[in-house]
Amino acid sequence: MVEINIRQLQKDETPPYYLLELADPSRRMIDSYLPYSEVYLVESIEKIIGVYVLFPLDQRETIEIKNIAVLPEFQGKGLGKLMLGHAEEISQNMGFSKLRIATANTSIAQLKLYLSRGFLLLEIIPEFFIDNYEVPIFENGVQCRDLMVLEKNI
Repeated sequence: MVEINIRQLQKDETPPYYLLELADPSRRMIDSYLPYSEVYLVESIEKIIGVYVLFPLDQRETIEIKNIAVLPEFQGKGLGKLMLGHAEEISQNMGFSKLRIATANTSIAQLKLYLSRGFLLLEIIPEFFIDNYEVPIFENGVQCRDLMVLEKNI
């Protein structure tokens, strides 16, 4: 793997929607949380190959990874683990004690990754993707229906 760098998106930079929309195909949903979030970019030789978004859920206890994505050609190379570790460190430094992440019931690889990194299933929100997205979302040949919310103490 080539050398990579993780840095915060600057205020004058445009968010990498091409990456954010890999994890959340609704620009409307992305735009609803970006103004209140911190965006971190994963760069490799001046090319942005990954992104994650931290969104505080309260003043100091719980922060959520609202979006995490890697370009398809860089998936399966450990970047997800790297970004989760970085998000955990940043969240701890900000004073948070819990890190939350959510994904679709069809996101088998992501669920496996999150569980292997110490996240525990907190709740299932039935029909989340049916109720909140105008266009049906399919993953692994199955329609996304329920939101799986996971959390870990950090």
